[in-house]
Amino acid sequence: MAGLSVSVNHVATIREARQVIYPDPVAAAVLAEVAGADGIVVHLRGDRRHIQDRDIRILRKVVQTKLILKMAATSEMLGFALDIKPDLVTLVPEKREEITTEGGIDLVIHKTNVAETISTLQNSGIPVSVFIDPDLEQLKLAHQCNTDLVEIYTGSFCGATTAGKKEQAFSKIVDAVKLAYKLKLGVNTGHGLGYNTIKAFKGLKEINEFSIGHSIVSRAVLVGMEKAVKEMLALIKAL
Repeated sequence: MAGLSVSVNHVATIREARQVIYPDPVAAAVLAEVAGADGIVVHLRGDRRHIQDRDIRILRKVVQTKLILKMAATSEMLGFALDIKPDLVTLVPEKREEITTEGGIDLVIHKTNVAETISTLQNSGIPVSVFIDPDLEQLKLAHQCNTDLVEIYTGSFCGATTAGKKEQAFSKIVDAVKLAYKLKLGVNTGHGLGYNTIKAFKGLKEINEFSIGHSIVSRAVLVGMEKAVKEMLALIKAL
């Protein structure tokens, strides 16, 4: 059975909307773990729009499963990761004007910087994943960078507005997942996954873990974090 890592970024988004101290993403992470989550994901952005440095420092002490830090491959974030030593770093692209991450890193352009960042992290004992589009050439470049894992972007599939576009987007995900597995890379998937779209992944056993945040946090607003996580875990178990 694939695992589930829960992103608590959007708990912090609600907090930062009012510049108050609640809701606390650390408390949300604890509840997610109690419900059975296999990991906690936080994305520390350069503009600090949601998760803050202090959140991650506390989470590093509190998280009992694994702490996954999503970050851009910049010198600032590299220094922070080397200090915090998360259980996994996922390298992601980042644009200040975007609402949320809009796709994977373009390794045709950024391969050298990404490879150097991966090497530095691995030399400090931190495994690395690269967030990429479901594109076979990007996947091959990620493999050449000596990454430990890839996280395949599922946003195009989840956001597709027609059956044809959904089918086409999902076919690319399947091809990427199977090639990553063949290349002996760990395979995670994430972005935009929800309680309906997750069902499409039935039978795709090569996936190690799903990274899900917004849909779980949105559901948690109505039913509570533990119930929201347990509902998603039940769907994953049925895949």
